[in-house]
Amino acid sequence: MSKSERLFELLTVLRSKRYAVTASELARTMCVSERTIYRDIQSLVTSGVPIQGEAGIGYVLQAGSHLPPLMFTEKEMMALELGMRMVRAWSDTELADASRSASTKILSVLPDKLKQQVEEFSIIVPDIHTQTETACYGQILRHATDNKCKVEIHYTAQSGETTIRKLQPLGQIFWGKIWTLVAWCELRDDYRHFRVDRINEISVLDETFSIHEKKCLQDYVSIHAKQK
Repeated sequence: MSKSERLFELLTVLRSKRYAVTASELARTMCVSERTIYRDIQSLVTSGVPIQGEAGIGYVLQAGSHLPPLMFTEKEMMALELGMRMVRAWSDTELADASRSASTKILSVLPDKLKQQVEEFSIIVPDIHTQTETACYGQILRHATDNKCKVEIHYTAQSGETTIRKLQPLGQIFWGKIWTLVAWCELRDDYRHFRVDRINEISVLDETFSIHEKKCLQDYVSIHAKQK
């Protein structure tokens, strides 16, 4: 790896952190010596990159600093564009609009050769967003999850039985065409999951909830991973 490539990787690592990172941690991440990290940090500072910190304490980019946009390899760009097309096809309106805006910003800084490769991408995902009722419910649930608001749903199970549940929405999982809501069900006092396309009605309640390490999406995923 050349010095310029190493400096770019170091800058990428620093940009991904919200806290100070020690030289030893940077050295382990990049598989180089701490002395190399010290030299590279000095090179970045000398070139005008706004890095705060010192040896033995840690380094962090200054808050509010603006750096040139990251450039991607061809494969990285293809993966990003494919992912954003999937978001536009299978998520709610807000995320679809955000994905479209992100694609525009990234494409605006790509060289013409890479732009052409994106346009001629050989894997096709229909870049058309359909605002279904399921997508609308997904957006409502996403906001309720972010705001820690309880919801009440009218739900039709696979058996055809319809129930009303008061839930604490913890997150959604996409399985390929099907979105599943993971929630804490107050009726069962336990985790339950619900197919969003089987929700007939949803209301956001004026009640909030809190999460902790034994009641969160990550804990649900961990439990089910151990069961497989």
